[in-house]
Amino acid sequence: MAPSSRKPSSTLDTRAIYCGDNLERLKKLPDACIDLIYIDPPFNSNRNYEVFWGETKEKRAFEDRHESTRAYIDFMRPRCVELTRVLKKTGSFYYHCDWHASHYVKVMLDQIIGENSFINEIVWAYESGGRAKSHFHRKHDVLLFYSPSAETKNYTFNGDAVAIPRDRCELCNSTLEKWNNLKKHIDDDGRVYRTINGAGKVYKYYDDEPVTPSDVWHISHLQQKDPERLGYPTQKPLALLDRIVKASSNENDIVLDAFCGCGTALVAAQNLGRQWIGIDISPTACRVMAKRLREVCKLREGENYRGHGKGFVVRDLPWTEKQLREMPPFEFENWAVIALGGIPNKTQVGDMGIDGRIYPIGSEPKSSKTGAVELDFMDQWYPIQVKQRDKVGRPDIDQFETAMARTKRKKGFFVAFGFSSDALTEINAFFRREHAVIVPLTVREILDETIAQKVA
Repeated sequence: MAPSSRKPSSTLDTRAIYCGDNLERLKKLPDACIDLIYIDPPFNSNRNYEVFWGETKEKRAFEDRHESTRAYIDFMRPRCVELTRVLKKTGSFYYHCDWHASHYVKVMLDQIIGENSFINEIVWAYESGGRAKSHFHRKHDVLLFYSPSAETKNYTFNGDAVAIPRDRCELCNSTLEKWNNLKKHIDDDGRVYRTINGAGKVYKYYDDEPVTPSDVWHISHLQQKDPERLGYPTQKPLALLDRIVKASSNENDIVLDAFCGCGTALVAAQNLGRQWIGIDISPTACRVMAKRLREVCKLREGENYRGHGKGFVVRDLPWTEKQLREMPPFEFENWAVIALGGIPNKTQVGDMGIDGRIYPIGSEPKSSKTGAVELDFMDQWYPIQVKQRDKVGRPDIDQFETAMARTKRKKGFFVAFGFSSDALTEINAFFRREHAVIVPLTVREILDETIAQKVA
């Protein structure tokens, strides 16, 4: 582990975790300031995660709510534009994804970073989980590796730092079997080697000779009882991030993870003597990674410790009710919609009573005349209405009911600081009358993160 006394960057606010929308945070970073970017964003996988966090035993729902591949790409595109802007010309960019959208993601990144900036499609192969009966088992993720300096090869690549002895190299079973079946020889120094005939030549390979890994990585997935496992639903093994950080950055370089979840990339960067910045929209995730940095990396939380190179800070955790009351109305609407896992309306005027949408799991796309079903918007979504008021009254509920009827929605969410008894009575009457559900959510419930069951 690198010494923890290394001081933060003098030009950038490093060793910091930011809680909030990464798009807004990225816009505040200067151009070309990051050496290595790794992101592991939601996969558009339509999976629902229910997790009991080790810190508070708090039940938390994680849902990849993207109504179609187009919406997923529309969500990621502006973020990847900003990530490319902050990446140094000599920097490296790793986008972690899987089969749900990897091919669409590559097209997007080719457009943003450049086709000639693409270096590798890395396959992370693992064995875990159940076995499929109706198709080939899906047992790999994809990491798309880019650098603006790919053509000139002026990017950091420390192959020696991640080299593996040939006899322990990550080879597929058939290749490894062929290797082990080759006759062993011992040279004068006692080293074991094997020979392979090819193209009229005899090639000698030593078992302990370090070789750079191929683009297929056999790194074990975290198992249920793995001591490294935190319970975070999409946690990646530290060995995976260690390899990326070692290969594509140098000591004291700045590593950025804009979807940092439980902070595996931050731990790898800290252990290897790099500077780092983490961003995540989930307050719970930010608290989990802070606890992990304290316990695993032995860092202290606080500005004074960070300034002396022995700590880190967590910034922008959720506002108080007082701060939210003073926030401009449109910003408050965006905060509430994003906190629910929804997508805010792009237009702030003329929203016809709907401030955002939640796209649930298990949705099916509309039929398409063009045949591009994967790129069509989903028809199933839930409207969100937000009012920056102490008590929402019945007239507000009536207007939301009209909006739900107009859009033919059977479930919607209403966010406010509180609800009058008349409003709650009308919500119940609406259910009995129309068999439609309005879920009232208070700001306090959102801040206390007790809404998982209501939103799921």
